[in-house]
Amino acid sequence: MKVEVYGINGKTTGRSIDLPDNIFGIEPNDHAVYLDVKSIQANARQGTHKSKERGEIKGSTKKIKKQKGTGTARAGNIKSPLFKGGGRAFGPRPRTYTVKLNKKVKALARRSALSAKASAGALKVVENFSFDAPKTKEFQNVLNSLEASNTKALFVYGDADKNLLLSTRNIKSASIKEATNISTLDILRAGNVFLMESAITKIKENLS
Repeated sequence: MKVEVYGINGKTTGRSIDLPDNIFGIEPNDHAVYLDVKSIQANARQGTHKSKERGEIKGSTKKIKKQKGTGTARAGNIKSPLFKGGGRAFGPRPRTYTVKLNKKVKALARRSALSAKASAGALKVVENFSFDAPKTKEFQNVLNSLEASNTKALFVYGDADKNLLLSTRNIKSASIKEATNISTLDILRAGNVFLMESAITKIKENLS
């Protein structure tokens, strides 16, 4: 699959690059995408929720009234879940929500997400660029030139660039990720995906 390479001025550079069909041109596997997104969101949960049960409440264990003859329901101690200030019955306990997924399924999900973006025309290749210093305004100009200021844009780069990272952190509609760290959820959440030329080699290494 050949695609044009765009400059940061929003115009084509006159060059084209070959994207491998086994990554950007496959039939998307919706179930693999579902499993990967489910795994990512589940693994992000802390699982530290906890409420006190009746055995953990501070208070007397004395039976508060006799068993029979009161005309009301029988009751145990004041820590019962039935009373105000008592423990919670079957409350949440700390647990892990981790969902394990095979590496091949994760890779298939990312290839499916990239292929879906490519077939929808929401994936572009951009020439490598950097800034001499962190400049939010300069990155905003790049977004405007690429007509991506009104949608959530994801920029994928090959090599770590601190100035680029700092230039995007105050722009809510844009994010930037290293090619080795992009997830299926990152790709799906983006309205437009911009791959820098340096990122394509690393994506080939990881997903081929």
